[in-house]
Amino acid sequence: MPADEPRITALVDAMTLQEQVSLLSGSDFWSLPAIDRLGIGKLRVTDGPNGARGGGAFIGGVKSAAFPVGIALGATWNPELVREIGVALAAEVKSKQAHVLLAPTVNIHRSVTNGRNFECYSEDPVLTSELAVGYINGLQSQDISATIKHFVGNESEIQRTTISSEIDERTLREVYLPPFEAAVKRSRVWAVMSSYNRLNGSFTSEHGWLLNTVLRGDWGFDGVVMSDWFGSHSTAATLNNGMDLEMPGPSRDRGDKLLAAVAAGEVSAETVRQAVLRILRLMARTGALDDHRPFAEAADNRPEHRALIRRAGAEGAVLLTNDGTLPLASGARIAVIGPNAKTAQIMGGGSATINAHYRVSIWDGLATALGEAALIHAPGCASERYHPTFRGLFKAEFFANKSLSGTPVHVGEQEDALVMWLENIADGKVLPGDFSVRLTGSYAPVQSGTHVAGIRSAGLARLLIDGKHVAESWESWSPGTAFFEEGSPEMTGEVVLQAGRTYPVVIEFAAKAAKWLAFSALGAGISRPLGAAGIADAVAAAKAADVAVVCVGRTADWDGEGQDLPHITLPGDQDALVAAVAAANPRTVVVLQTGGPVEMPWAGDVAAILQAWYPGQEAGNSVADVLLGHAEPGGRLPQSFPVQWSDNPAHSQDPEVYPGLDGKVRYREGVFVGYRHYQAHGIDPLFAFGHGLSYTSFALSDVRQGGSGTDATVTVRITNTGRRAGSEVVQLYVTPAAAPVPRPRRELKAFAKLHLAAGESREVTLTLGRRDFAWFDVAARQWVVSPGSHGLVLARRADGSDWSGSVDLAAQNWSAAER
Repeated sequence: MPADEPRITALVDAMTLQEQVSLLSGSDFWSLPAIDRLGIGKLRVTDGPNGARGGGAFIGGVKSAAFPVGIALGATWNPELVREIGVALAAEVKSKQAHVLLAPTVNIHRSVTNGRNFECYSEDPVLTSELAVGYINGLQSQDISATIKHFVGNESEIQRTTISSEIDERTLREVYLPPFEAAVKRSRVWAVMSSYNRLNGSFTSEHGWLLNTVLRGDWGFDGVVMSDWFGSHSTAATLNNGMDLEMPGPSRDRGDKLLAAVAAGEVSAETVRQAVLRILRLMARTGALDDHRPFAEAADNRPEHRALIRRAGAEGAVLLTNDGTLPLASGARIAVIGPNAKTAQIMGGGSATINAHYRVSIWDGLATALGEAALIHAPGCASERYHPTFRGLFKAEFFANKSLSGTPVHVGEQEDALVMWLENIADGKVLPGDFSVRLTGSYAPVQSGTHVAGIRSAGLARLLIDGKHVAESWESWSPGTAFFEEGSPEMTGEVVLQAGRTYPVVIEFAAKAAKWLAFSALGAGISRPLGAAGIADAVAAAKAADVAVVCVGRTADWDGEGQDLPHITLPGDQDALVAAVAAANPRTVVVLQTGGPVEMPWAGDVAAILQAWYPGQEAGNSVADVLLGHAEPGGRLPQSFPVQWSDNPAHSQDPEVYPGLDGKVRYREGVFVGYRHYQAHGIDPLFAFGHGLSYTSFALSDVRQGGSGTDATVTVRITNTGRRAGSEVVQLYVTPAAAPVPRPRRELKAFAKLHLAAGESREVTLTLGRRDFAWFDVAARQWVVSPGSHGLVLARRADGSDWSGSVDLAAQNWSAAER
């Protein structure tokens, strides 16, 4: 029995039923209520996973360190590095006086268009599991709770709050559940967040098989299950089926409704008691039980975190191709081209967004290292999904009605024209669903000519520039994908502006009823289209330079929560930009910043391609370190890159397979996700899972196989045969014996990453257990090892082979509940 169990048992038994019920829902957006009578403090949570935003504004707020996003950490293939980041994130959480980080996100990369792929680690359950264990161990070693999410089946953002993910149990057990299982069994994770979606017809927040049978029964989970925000939908069903905590507060389905349900016999008092025990256990584990400090948040800009972010960004960068142009030679004149050259793309969008301490662009990183005199700049084209936000201070006049009428009840300031209103709006002087606001600011164009302005809103909004209505989503409001599918599409209009003048900008907004998630939001921005002249300027810059570094990709408005991508081609004119620059200068290096794969029609025409992802606030320094050879490109792909969108597993002519039909999205491909799909169908990817080049070279030798029974080991010596330090990832795949169910040709089951100095040699042993050879028998509810010869393949990418062997195994089976 843990040391705190007697205390929390005594506390729960000292509570009234009303006090117990109060702990089963939030008191506000980010915290649970304190119970002063019993000396119980306030538990606070904060969003992650690539930072700790804290309990302030969803956009803006107290500054925080921005770490690399999930897929960038996935590309490191380094659980120890991820553990180190978990430790650092615990300090970030403490700086926001929180106790629980809502992270990590471990949903599998089923499709290449999922808007939230950037936040997740990989298409492979083994790689995802190892990284999740590292992350959780790091966090919880510092008494900060992880909250592994989203449990389960949230592999796309389309209609995510209502869609039913139709997934058979074998596929769940073999692909989508293992990261959660590893978190529970190996890391003893303290909290789990249910997903928004339904699973096979039932909301995961009230799914008894998922929460009670599998999570608590089969795996022995003793922590807290919380809903995603606004993701619970009932009173008795959620509690009886295993969901402890409804978030956010104030309660919608607990509180008085739960008291009434207990009185009516729909929920037993013991069920309430057990859920409260789990809440108190989480509070004891994190210190929240005795935390009575006045709430205060700090922006701790720690040098050790800055260094870690920079190092991790380089280690996750994947060198996809290289003809020898990289690393860049000293003294070269470099054209830094593209929409991401001077705009630092450091993170994806949605709940993972934080107010970073700073943002280093690729231009900044190269300029710091080389001096601006060595560089030439040309933006070439735009890549934004929405027009760049109006920046600066706006006067904000709030009205306690939806018509902007009467005298404002509050006058304040709003920084920038991108805002979400959650709670305590206008210092509490208006109700969240019944207010309007007028923002008044200004805009000074840099160049003269026709500009395009746009506005999008979760609510009604209109935009006036120089007193003229330019765009509106008020009379013509319609549902779109902005703001987690609560907002309208961006509505645009043109306006002719002159450089040297400052124009008044007025934005009017009125709240409207939410579809699902209760908040209000707006975004307004403006840009001047570059057109053909932009690419012409980029070509001229490329011709004037020794090397052209083209910085292209997507932005947080593309890779973001609440919406999937419409395709995987580069947005706007970026493909044309790369092709034109490559034609002008054969020494063209493409730096990609995306949250997943893109089609690359120019891949064979450029000298090198570096996938840099969204590597956090040190983005430009990390990329410059790799381009200049100050750091090794340490990444390997955690997701297969297909040649074209139609090659990926979820692409189908059947809309029920993707994006979904009549409220269902059917995982028809089953266990054949990612590289399993490409191999099963004989499709060559553009770049295989596990692929990544180095600035040095490695040799594998002295392979030895060992083990007995259903355990197997493979020992291999890895030697750095090059002239500089570097890293290599060795991957062990299993090719299964014949079975009565379809099985992938090979599956990753173990891996190791080694950092070696020039000439250094080291041995590593990869170990397999019985689960690594097994498949799940749904009818028998058992794991099964089929008898016969199982192949072993040692490789450095999913479609490679450096060594092969086999192991003969006898039949074996064991219960899903056996631990």
